[in-house]
Amino acid sequence: MAVDSAPNISLPASLDDARIRGMPLAAYYIPDFLSVDEERAMLAKIASVPKPRWTQLTHRRLQTWPSELIQNRLVDAPLPEWLNDPVVSRLQSIPISPDPGTGHIFSNGPHCRPNHVLINEYPPGIGIMPHKDGAAYHPTVCTVSLGSSLVLDIYKSKNDGALDTTPVCRVLQEPRSLLITTEDLYTDYLHGIADVDDDLDLSETTVANWSLLRSRQPFVDGRNPRGLRTSLTYRDVLKVTKLGNKFSILQKK
Repeated sequence: MAVDSAPNISLPASLDDARIRGMPLAAYYIPDFLSVDEERAMLAKIASVPKPRWTQLTHRRLQTWPSELIQNRLVDAPLPEWLNDPVVSRLQSIPISPDPGTGHIFSNGPHCRPNHVLINEYPPGIGIMPHKDGAAYHPTVCTVSLGSSLVLDIYKSKNDGALDTTPVCRVLQEPRSLLITTEDLYTDYLHGIADVDDDLDLSETTVANWSLLRSRQPFVDGRNPRGLRTSLTYRDVLKVTKLGNKFSILQKK
């Protein structure tokens, strides 16, 4: 196991141990990435930020840290410490493989660490349409889930470019878990969350990360009643501009 002093977490010695074998490409799942106390503290911090930090959508809301992108560029600014520790430090502590000298999941990115975090709240019954995250980011996404379990659906486009509405696989994300998607799974596949109050038909044959779950007991009847789920998506924006260039970028819009 990777070394960490926090109680009630369980980090793999390398991401190889957390690979989702039921996925078509490279993805990893760590069920106990955060402790219960860390989850509670992070949810409290998210709730305490000033109201203008929230972007209100039709049925859900989100926060963007340290700022929104401007023409696919991020204005250079550090993430607040409560988003860095413990998440970023743990991401950097887990090697990709047990081979000597193997780097962490962001080692091949332009900044060797995530520099952007999107926080989304998903009330029961509310999801998001299948989509790709776009070319502004290094093709690695690390998502921390808080509060409630939820199923993420992975889709593939047909040969004619239309969306195949049947997911190629499903990932069940538990509270305090970490899901990492990389490479072609980022660039070629879409992901979405269904607008349902309950995730149904959950089993070893339908959930790609079933064997990696913290506990399968809550889902033995094949059902997951959703609560309020908060996700923190960590990514590395490829292009970063210094603050002095921000206004010139804005003038070009």
